[in-house]
Amino acid sequence: MDTASFANAMRLRALELCHLKRTSHIGGAFSVADILAVLYNEVLDVAPATRQAPSRDRLYYSKGHACTALYAALELRGFFTPAELTEGFATDGSYFTSHVNHRVPGIELSTGSLGHALGVSCGTALAGLRRNLPYTVFTVVSDGELDEGSNWEAILFAAHQKLDNLVTIVDYNKIQSFGSVAEVMNLEPLVDKFRAFNWTVHEVDGHNLEQLSNTLRALKADRSGKPKCIVAHTVKGKGVSFMEQQLAWHYRSPSEDDYRNARIELGVK
Repeated sequence: MDTASFANAMRLRALELCHLKRTSHIGGAFSVADILAVLYNEVLDVAPATRQAPSRDRLYYSKGHACTALYAALELRGFFTPAELTEGFATDGSYFTSHVNHRVPGIELSTGSLGHALGVSCGTALAGLRRNLPYTVFTVVSDGELDEGSNWEAILFAAHQKLDNLVTIVDYNKIQSFGSVAEVMNLEPLVDKFRAFNWTVHEVDGHNLEQLSNTLRALKADRSGKPKCIVAHTVKGKGVSFMEQQLAWHYRSPSEDDYRNARIELGVK
C-alpha cells in the first residue's frame, strides 16, 4: 500500500472507531495521521515479528489521547486483527483503551497523562547508545503538552547527553484542549527554543508525505551528536472540511450524519 492510501485508510478507521464507540479526539488523530503513516509505512524498523527485538526502532506516542490514529496504523501493519480492535476498543476489560496502552502489541508505553513520553524516550535513547544498539527512538508529542515542564527537562537532558539516536516530532496543529495554543500558552518561537537547547531542528508541512519522508529518513541517518526535532505544521481534523481547525473536534464524536459525510470526503462513495 502506498503511503497516501495508508494515511487515508488510517483516517477512515479512526473515524469508524470514534463513531462506533462514541469516543473523542478525532481532530488530533487526523492531524497526526500523515506523520504516523510515513513512520509506519516507510521509516520505522519494526514489525509484528520483531516487536520485541532489542534492535527494533521505538516509537513513543506521547499524545496518547489520539489513540485511534496509532491503533489504526498498527492494525494496518498487522500487529493485531481488525476484529480484535473493533471488538476491544473502549470496551471494559480490554487493553484497547481510549488512551494508548502498552499491553497492545506494538505500543511501547501507556500514555495519556501528558509530558511523560519524551523523558522515557531519552532514557531509551541513552541505553541504546551505551549498549551500542542500532535503533532510533522516535517520539511524537502534541503542541499543547509542551506546556509541561517535564518536556523541557528532557529536552535539556537529550542535548547534554548528545542523544543523536532520538528524533522528536511535534504535531503542531495549534489547537489544544481549551483553545488555540497561542491563546492558552504561546510556544513561539518554538523552533528557536529547540535550537537554543542545542537540538537540530527542521520545520515541515506535516501533511506533505514526501517532505515528511525525506526529513525523517535524513534525521534517522544523522549521527552528528545532537538530538533532532521536526516541527510539523499540521491542521486539526485534516481531511474532513467540517472538522478542520475546529476545537469542538477535540471532544465530539461523529454522529451518523457526520460519519457519513466524513466518509464521503475521505473518498468512500
